[in-house]
Amino acid sequence: MAILALATLFAAPALAHTVGGTAAGFTAGFMHPPSGLDHLLAMVCVGIWGAELGAPAIWLLPIAFPLIMALGGALGVVGVPLPAGELLVALSVVVCGILVAWARRLRLAAALAVIGVFAVAHGHAHGTELPGAADALAFTVGFVLATGLLHLAGIAIGVLARWPGGVVAIRACGVLVALAGCYFVLGHAAV
Repeated sequence: MAILALATLFAAPALAHTVGGTAAGFTAGFMHPPSGLDHLLAMVCVGIWGAELGAPAIWLLPIAFPLIMALGGALGVVGVPLPAGELLVALSVVVCGILVAWARRLRLAAALAVIGVFAVAHGHAHGTELPGAADALAFTVGFVLATGLLHLAGIAIGVLARWPGGVVAIRACGVLVALAGCYFVLGHAAV
């Protein structure tokens, strides 16, 4: 009996109610994008690429991506299937890395279409990975906020292109990101 009483001193409370689920949902959602290397690399690259493209893409891409990603997240939460969704996430790392490495300039509509497809895939992955006990809205707010911050980090990195050494560093990072994406794609193909 004494052991049971001692054990209750170290037990954590069960957080199955809405307030607990909301906290867990937001925290889980906020931590999801930076904790997955594929998500982190693609989202930072969106910010870098937006900075490379200049106005208005510098703001439109990082604003559109989380909004479209939230739509993809909602589709994942309600169970709408996305064939090859994880492969699209892996391919987004390859493509975004290449776009940054080559400083590829596209028309704004084409750039938005590219990131839109990848945003749906990333959001869908977040939505399907939503823990059953978490609050879906809080989770979505968390991952959208974290994504926006990763895009801002990418914009800050993209500003390095104003200096010759910065351009070289950004191009090299783009190549490394694309190679990491190839690893993710190969890992997906092996499954």
